[in-house]
Amino acid sequence: MFDIGFMELLLVGVVALVVVGPERLPGLARTAGAWLGRARAFVGTVKSDIDRELKAEELKRILEEQARMANPLEQIIEDTKSPLKQVKKDVEAVETSINASINKHD
Repeated sequence: MFDIGFMELLLVGVVALVVVGPERLPGLARTAGAWLGRARAFVGTVKSDIDRELKAEELKRILEEQARMANPLEQIIEDTKSPLKQVKKDVEAVETSINASINKHD
């Protein structure tokens, strides 16, 4: 996030020592550390929430894509059923005519 080197930290420490004083500096450092820990925990929580939402959106997109891919297959099956029914009717008609022809000759 921030590019803070050793010299910058040393300068902040010296200024804090001069401004706050040696008696209150440990308490200030402890308080600052606690606030920094809370901030990091909050950022981590927000980051994990965002990551979870992104994964949920990606999963939703994949499922929608799968559903779209399944529809053409169902359409092909429906398109195939109609000609097959017609073939079945034709075969039954031929079978009926053959049976009628056999019954005539008997």
